[in-house]
Amino acid sequence: MTAPVPTNEPKELRAGITWEWTREDIADYPAPTWTLKYWFKKTGSSGANFSITAAADGTGFDVTVLAAISAALTAGDYTWVAIVTAGTESREVDRGTLVLLPRYDVASNFDDREHARIVLDAIESVIQGRATKDQQEYTIGGRSLKRTPLDELEKFRDKYRAEVYALDNAELARNGQSANQLVWKL
Repeated sequence: MTAPVPTNEPKELRAGITWEWTREDIADYPAPTWTLKYWFKKTGSSGANFSITAAADGTGFDVTVLAAISAALTAGDYTWVAIVTAGTESREVDRGTLVLLPRYDVASNFDDREHARIVLDAIESVIQGRATKDQQEYTIGGRSLKRTPLDELEKFRDKYRAEVYALDNAELARNGQSANQLVWKL
């Protein structure tokens, strides 16, 4: 069974796989009279920008980027605009953001956990390390160190636990499972 093709631009795409989506909602600018092109700009970097031209499909547009093409793109955060043109006419019809995820087949040492999971793991590691230390602050040779109070760390932990819980629920929903199958650890 073939997965349905999205009817809008994805929020995330992975380098090294084929991308597909359609746009049939631009009725004021029908193909083939108009051409739809996407311009992607990498946040903080000009060297990784790229563009995609959609193919006409009746009066709508199909976007397909082959895996060999997406494999050469740089992972990161992008902004994009969708522009239609016909002769000397040009109109911006949409814009958004995209996270381009790295290739799994070549990126062996990257951490693809969500920010909330990374921070939660770090906070829990600090709390666990505190179990063997009872000093809050100390000074050695004129330099001092003051640790974040444990109650503040616990508040941060609870905040990030809630974010991770929400991420887990969203993943369950994407996989057709009920959120009540997830047990939240407090």
